[in-house]
Amino acid sequence: MKQPGKEWREVIAPGEAERFQKYAEQFIEIQKNKSRTFGNGRALHRKQITGLKARIEILKNLPEHATHGLFARPGTHEALIRISNGGMNIQPDRVPDIRGFSIKVLGINGPGALGEGNTKNQDFTLINHSTFSFPSSATFVDLVIAASKGIPDVLKFMVKTYGIFGGIKKIAETAKTMAIPFTGFATESFFSAAPISCGPYAVRVRLVPVGAKIDPHSSKSDLGKDLKKRLLTGSLQFEMQLQFYVDEQTTPIENPSIEWPESESPYVTVALLTIPSQDTEDASGKKLSDEIEKTYFDPWNALKEHRPLGDVMRARKYVYFASQKGRGAA
Repeated sequence: MKQPGKEWREVIAPGEAERFQKYAEQFIEIQKNKSRTFGNGRALHRKQITGLKARIEILKNLPEHATHGLFARPGTHEALIRISNGGMNIQPDRVPDIRGFSIKVLGINGPGALGEGNTKNQDFTLINHSTFSFPSSATFVDLVIAASKGIPDVLKFMVKTYGIFGGIKKIAETAKTMAIPFTGFATESFFSAAPISCGPYAVRVRLVPVGAKIDPHSSKSDLGKDLKKRLLTGSLQFEMQLQFYVDEQTTPIENPSIEWPESESPYVTVALLTIPSQDTEDASGKKLSDEIEKTYFDPWNALKEHRPLGDVMRARKYVYFASQKGRGAA
């Protein structure tokens, strides 16, 4: 096991801002096209499964390297959660997809990551994979553009990017990853995949369910049904954990496709997220879900101490803002 390090650094390429702005313009076009079919919505993670109220308790007696930003002192904050499918289409839940678990911690007041005054919220945008499938934003954006046009364009993209044999291998790897059974939002772990800062340190974030057991009979065609059923009879809990950068070879900042090994950098539990029992289908539950759908969850909507790091996160600053503006998010 290695000790958390402060020697991390970002590598910002020449012309990066212009490239990211181009990405934002491309995503806006995709978002407009998809909104003509599905109605006003996000470019990615378009289908909201449900919106929930929650609370997050920052734990006591954390190690010094974890006590920064949101985790600087013990306490409890109210929070909102958006559960979603990651695709750009609204499609049946049984279709293999990335699953999203976004958290907005409320009641914050401190300098924001964007350097434009204070922020009142701290957002975490998590997915059910510990890494990204691609090492850079450029490759990911090219894939999304191809996917927005259809499967033939995705196949062309894979072959063009990786060659014939490399493309076939990458397609097989991606299919294998997407085919991993998803047991449900109450029983899966979720990850930031890309790093954020924690004061002078760099971390990845993980959310781990506590105590919830997998229901082998839960509906795979309606992922919200299992979650909603559980919340009618009790609460759900998750541990929020941080995994710390130790060195560039072991825990790289710029490449989110590389797993950070737990043997070298074990996770530290810093908070407990509780989703209290609630009825998502009654009038107040539906109203809350509608309000959450209209708002935004953005990794750059964060405290300065939790500034997003790396190429993918820097690209998100442009793309998320453009998407929010494009759909009129509050």
